[in-house]
Order: sequence, then structure tokens, then C-alpha cells
Amino acid sequence: MRREIVSAILFAALLALGLPVPAAEHEQGKADESVKVEVQKSDKEKPEPAPAEKAVTTSHSVQIGGRSIAYKATAGTLVIRDDKGKPDASVFYVAYTTDGEKDPGRRPVTFLYNGGPGSSSIWLHMGSFGPLRIVTESPQATAPAPYQLVPNADSLLDKSDLVFVDAIGTGYSKGLPSEKDGSDKHGNDAKEINPDKRFWGTDQDIDAFGRFVQRYITANNRWNSPKFLFGESYGTPRSAGLVKYLEDKGISCNGVVLLSSILNYGTRLPGQDNDFVGNLPTFAAIAWYHDKLANKPATLEPFLTEVRNFARGEYAVALSKGQALSAEEADAVAAKLNKYTGLSVAYLKEASLRVNPSRFRKELLRGDRRTVGRYDGRFEGIDSDAAGENPESDASDTAIRGAFTAAFNDYLVRELHYTSEVPYNVSAPAIMDWDWKHKVPGSQRPVPLPIMVGDLGAAMRENPHLKVLSANGWFDLATPFFGTEYDLAHLDIDAKLRQNLSITYYPSGHMVYLNLEALKQFKADLAKFYDSAAPR
Repeated sequence: MRREIVSAILFAALLALGLPVPAAEHEQGKADESVKVEVQKSDKEKPEPAPAEKAVTTSHSVQIGGRSIAYKATAGTLVIRDDKGKPDASVFYVAYTTDGEKDPGRRPVTFLYNGGPGSSSIWLHMGSFGPLRIVTESPQATAPAPYQLVPNADSLLDKSDLVFVDAIGTGYSKGLPSEKDGSDKHGNDAKEINPDKRFWGTDQDIDAFGRFVQRYITANNRWNSPKFLFGESYGTPRSAGLVKYLEDKGISCNGVVLLSSILNYGTRLPGQDNDFVGNLPTFAAIAWYHDKLANKPATLEPFLTEVRNFARGEYAVALSKGQALSAEEADAVAAKLNKYTGLSVAYLKEASLRVNPSRFRKELLRGDRRTVGRYDGRFEGIDSDAAGENPESDASDTAIRGAFTAAFNDYLVRELHYTSEVPYNVSAPAIMDWDWKHKVPGSQRPVPLPIMVGDLGAAMRENPHLKVLSANGWFDLATPFFGTEYDLAHLDIDAKLRQNLSITYYPSGHMVYLNLEALKQFKADLAKFYDSAAPR
């Protein structure tokens, strides 16, 4: 029974993350008439032959910042090996590298990935800073096909080469079968049922991505390039662990971009007081956006400063008292919660001043027979009835999933000329089989959840030149910004290193780039960040 209770708690903790499960003239060059297909063979001295590493390269151009940038797009696979040199997995990626560089080996390279765990990288790939982006109607639902891809004037390609990586089990990335210890009842060597599962764990995943980075910079002569990691959602705890992993391997990174972070699952377990405190400022931002506040402030940011102070002060103290809280104190706190969230005093008191994100999403617009999105509270959903306790779906997910999936599959074949006999796997059920344990720096035993703040803090102390940018959406209920602020305030780095940490905010949700105004602002902030972390 105890094991079942612990498992239930761990599974509930997963829901704190969320699987995004995202004007200059533009010119997009066409692919070369003859597509170049390269097959890289393993060296003879390797102990065991690996599957072929496939690479399909096409030529394009895009307008960024008023100038045309020629680039190569390479869609392919690289094989990573285990400690014994045996082929372990084939990892799919799409790399964008600029043409005409005098010394391409010194140009910055950024590795980008989404989270889940169990998500492919199509959300960042098609929505954020690649050379093309999918057009959506966010925060409204995007209409069905045909969808439109357009050149991305806000691409990051003017600052860095870009490598979008799919986690094992997603995209075309897959674990390679290996012999299991022992044999079956007939004496035959046992085979793994699903070799992807070997990589479905906090530390196993970090190790796989670390080996991919090493393989990529070796195969493409990028050891001397400035290196950046860019993770979204679960990609942020991956980045925190990965930057430390690479540092331990002698690969120092210049910068880490954390988009919509969750760096410490231990402080965000659902139903705990710290979780209610961390969610409150995001509740307030969403209520402000939907005009549900009795006296709506003219501007959002000063209002959220007030809410933060109440959350960490009077509200946190009230929750800590539990049933010892007096009726008079409960009335006072409920009145302020009503001011900040738009929820009725009666509802707040009936909920014992504790409203979780799911109930908030259902209650805020109940009178309008609408719900709000989890990944992005700007989105509105329609349930079959208005009397339920929780939303029936997440409008911020269903509104875009079809567009991203169809557009990317079409892009792979039509523009990148990459074909496969199996479908591109947008997501995998990794979250159901994930090994959440993590060995934190300096500990002899793993902790039961991804607590990655120590990894990032250690990496920043060991590499005092490492720059970190944390980007947050005001309306993100999957990874609320106030929880991220708490995590980043506990990195245990001194004042001098604090200047290497930047925190930015945008009028958007989990996938900041779905708001085009936020995308432009985000790109401007990234341009300054890259210039600071890798001056050229």
C-alpha cells in the first residue's frame, strides 16, 4: 500500500509540468534540385558496427533583420554509444547551419528540445526560432488544414546555428535493441520489449542527450564552437542536468535558455501549501486578462508585484496555520483572494482558501460557460456543461496540436526531403514509465524526484562565465512563473554570479512564441543574451 501511495504522489507531481503535448520582407529559398544524402559509416576500429547515420541536406535562405541569410538544413540521425562502445540509440535531429562563414567551427551552436517527458521538438522547431514557423490563430483555435508555414523573421539563425533534437522514443529517435541479462525459459537470449524505455528516466535522459551533443560536435567539427542549450518545459530540468553533465565531460557551455521552467519537483507537489502560493500570481494574471477583477488595474506588472507580496506573506502564513486559522483571518484572506483572482468569496471559503489550477480553470469563466487553458490561460474552451468540477480538455493544447503535427510532417517531406517508412512520433508515453529519481551533485543517493536546482547552481559556480536566461509567460499554469522565481532564488550562487542570471516575462503562456508580439520581444532579449554570452 505504501508503494502505491508513493507512486500516486509521484504521478500527481508530473502534472505540475505539462507536455505540450506550441516586419521585414521574407524570402525562403527552394531546396537543391538534387538532394544530397550522406551516409556516415562507423570507423573500423570501433568494437561493434553501428546502424548507418543518415543525413539529408537541402539549401535555403531567409530574411532576418533586413538581411538575407543562406543556410543548409540537415535532417538526419546520429548513433550514440554506451560506455562499452556498443551502439545504444539512433537520435533524430534537424540542424540549420549558415553558409559563407569564414570559420564555421567557431560559430555558436544551440541544441533545442521540448519536454514532456515524451515530447518531440516540433513545438520549438515550428513555433519559435527556426527559419520557418507555423501560422496559428492563437489564442483562438486554429482552423483545420491546409496550414501555412512562413519564413520566420524572428529566427535565431542570425545569432547561432540551430540543432533541434528529438528525445528517444519521439520523432525518429529510437533505442537500439540490446541483449538482456539471462535468457528466456527456452534458453534463448532475451531481447528488450521496448528499447526506448532504457532512456526513460531523469538521469538516463540526461546521459543520452549528453552523448548526442558529444557525437554531434565530433561529427561536425564543432568542439570549438560556443555552445548553448535551449529547453522548454521538462526540457528545463534536462538542461539543468545536462549543462552539469557536459561540464563534467570537459564541455563548457556559454549559455542556457530555460523556457517555462520547472527545476524542482519537490517544491511543486500538487496539494501542498507551496503549490497554492506559487500558483496565485498566475491566477491573478489570467483573471486580469479576462477582465474578471472588480477593479482591474490598468497595467499588469505592478499588480503582480502586489500579488507576489501577498502570496509569500499573508497568504502563506494563513495556509501554514491550517485549521488553527480563525474565522476572522479566513474572511480577510478570502476577501483579498477575491480581489486578486475574481473568484467569489463564498467559493474560496468553501475551498478552504486552496484552489488548484484545474478548479480555477473551470471556475473563472463558469458564468460564461467557458474554461481557460492550462498551458496558456488566454485560450478559452467549451465544455459539455458548466456544472462540472474540472475542464474536459485543455483548449491551449487542442487549439494548436493538429496544426503543428500536420505542418511538420508535410515540411519534413516537401522541404527537407526526409522520408521514413514509419510515422514521425510527435509524443511517446514515456511519462507513464519514467524513472523520476535523480542523483543530485554531492549526494551519494538519488532523490525520488527531479530536483535540478543544485545541478544548475553547481554548473554556474564551476563555470563562472556561464550565462542563464529564464523566460516565462504570465499566463502559464503548467509551470507558473512565481514557482520559477522561487527555484532560481535558491541556486546557492554568490552575488557576483547572480549577474549571469536573467529573468524575462512575456504576455503569453507556456509556449511564449504563440503570441507574435511576445516572440519578437523574446528574440530581442535572446539577441542581447547571445551577444553577452558569446561576443564575436
